[in-house]
Amino acid sequence: MRHSLTATDLEKLGLPSDAARTTAERLTGVLQRSRGDNDPEAQVRLWLELRGLAEADPILRRAFPVHAALYQLAYEDRPKEAGPGPAWVPSRETIRKSNVAALMHDRHVSSYDELQHWSAEHREDFWSMMIERLGIVFKKRPTRVLDAKADVTHPNWLPGARLNIAESCFRADPKKTAIVAASEGNEEIRRVSYGDLHRLAARVANGLESAGTRPGDRIALYLPMTPESVAIYLGIVLAGRCVVGIADASAPADFEKRVRIAGAKMVFTVEAYLRDGKEQRIYPKVVEGHGPRAVVLGSNPTASVRAARPEDVSWNDFLSGNERFDAVPCNPSDPSNILFSSGTTKDPKAIPWTHTTPIKAAADAYLHQDVHPDDVLAWPTSFGWMMGPWLAYASLINRATMALYVGSTTRRPFGEFVSAAGVTMLGVVPKLVRAWRIDGTMDGLDWSRIRRFSSTAEPSTPEDMLYLMYLAGYKPVLEYCGGTEIGGGYITGTMVQACAPGMFTTAAMGLDFVIMDDGHLGDRGEIFLVPPSIGLSNDLLNYDHFAEYYEGTPRGPNGQQLRRHGDSVERLGGGFFRHRGRIDDMINLNGVKTSAEEIRSVLGTELVSDAKPISVLAEGSDQHRLVVYAVPRDPKLVASQTLAERLRVDFERDIKGRLNPLLAHVSEVILVPELPQAGPGKTKTIRELRRDYEARRTRT
Repeated sequence: MRHSLTATDLEKLGLPSDAARTTAERLTGVLQRSRGDNDPEAQVRLWLELRGLAEADPILRRAFPVHAALYQLAYEDRPKEAGPGPAWVPSRETIRKSNVAALMHDRHVSSYDELQHWSAEHREDFWSMMIERLGIVFKKRPTRVLDAKADVTHPNWLPGARLNIAESCFRADPKKTAIVAASEGNEEIRRVSYGDLHRLAARVANGLESAGTRPGDRIALYLPMTPESVAIYLGIVLAGRCVVGIADASAPADFEKRVRIAGAKMVFTVEAYLRDGKEQRIYPKVVEGHGPRAVVLGSNPTASVRAARPEDVSWNDFLSGNERFDAVPCNPSDPSNILFSSGTTKDPKAIPWTHTTPIKAAADAYLHQDVHPDDVLAWPTSFGWMMGPWLAYASLINRATMALYVGSTTRRPFGEFVSAAGVTMLGVVPKLVRAWRIDGTMDGLDWSRIRRFSSTAEPSTPEDMLYLMYLAGYKPVLEYCGGTEIGGGYITGTMVQACAPGMFTTAAMGLDFVIMDDGHLGDRGEIFLVPPSIGLSNDLLNYDHFAEYYEGTPRGPNGQQLRRHGDSVERLGGGFFRHRGRIDDMINLNGVKTSAEEIRSVLGTELVSDAKPISVLAEGSDQHRLVVYAVPRDPKLVASQTLAERLRVDFERDIKGRLNPLLAHVSEVILVPELPQAGPGKTKTIRELRRDYEARRTRT
């Protein structure tokens, strides 16, 4: 018989004594009936039974630590070849209703693996099928989907075509809701129809014509994600201009740098908005950063704004009264959006999205996030990061609804908005989930309408993702990893495969990758993509694209040209994969190679809300030592040397007992109010943090 949880164990996990005794007795009965302790399928069945037991009891339902212990109990001694234990398994009905199942039916294939293999081996056929399924609108149809003569490092998609990708965003019934929105300053739900959105986008496009801009001109967006910013984005694209996305959290110097690199002629911005109870003033940063002519929205879009410079104009004065606009036809390779990498160690890479890139975003959402027209998609982001345009195209091309919230996502009102808006897919970054779990921010909310979550930005911690699943009554978390230069993901989960917390299950459709370890195929190492695919970038504005992604890469197993991406991935048993962080985050201590993420995952104290290990050179030596940046849960303790020393000892113990004794030499813990960020949900890499550390050491 398996080990069990005693009443004492359960009391330590927070259960009242009576409930602990009753639960311990019920657990003993379940475990006595269970057979095949090491049989992977029997373990899954046991977990589902234990999960059902916890969900049926009102006291247990609210006790996540008990759920986590039951999960560990179900999967103890799991064979390595079986991989991590699934916390969610798709029902036959879920599979039957999925978009993937419809594609399998059309292709006459019997398994997901067979379908994915076909999509990677027959890329032109796959993308041709997806273009039809998504209903992409053309002014002039292409002669074929992929020019067979083009080099894979610079493929020619949709040769001969003329299109404007924004037109594909307005195929839904004009009366259908396109956007539901609220904000920290105004929690009343606002609804915008597809017809209203289209008319407002047309007014923006006509306003750009009246302002003297020309097709191909670059227009910056420097504001949070609201219904107006979505209309501005689509209006710029409809007009044949190119959006320059700049995160509204960017400092004036970073704003100025991005405007300069992209050559933006105008900028849309907002006077101010509320986040974390504080007014975030954005327009003054445009002025300080010597930005181009600005169109300024007020905190309330209908309110008038007083411009600080004579060339700037208020939103209401800019808008045209003409609600009709004929979309400007473009070549498939014309830029529609310029986005930036984080750029923390050098100038950010300026990455153009073309009129084909959004097809990748919409296709990923259709297949992997299984988006249907009745879905409501929320993903806290902005047009300054790739998930902003991804969310717009993933929602609107698939005729679904976007849910937008401006304000703090770590506070309960955001969770209440998710419930009130009827969100069916919630996108997250792992850092956000970690904060929810530690603070219990979202406990007890009605998230029953959510069918799935999706997580991106950084590697997920399994415990955090199990908690996220628990919040919505155990819905899957579809891990999703890619990048701005991909237009979506290269590795992901699906709604037709079992979900183990924090794990991936497949290469994205229409794409493939190999894992290389020191130039050889392996189960753990650096990821290289196998091009081509719609979505993969062909150009950079300010760097040599070939040098960044192709120069010096090894050849694939069949001699294929490979494309560098810079992530570390491990192939596990059971068809699962785990993201191990960026190659830049690899650590070599005492001859043992690991990743910062692997060390981070074993640092289990509740005294901190986040941590990031780095390796630094010891002074006067060529030996590396381990330093950990840590964020105390209690902000008042950020200067506490007593806490820093306690954490140093605790971290050494955790690394020694849960990872490798050879790595268990933490020389210093640095307490910080927040881990230095390279973007939303992205912590700086070791190389970047090492520079911060060296600068700090020089100052002290």
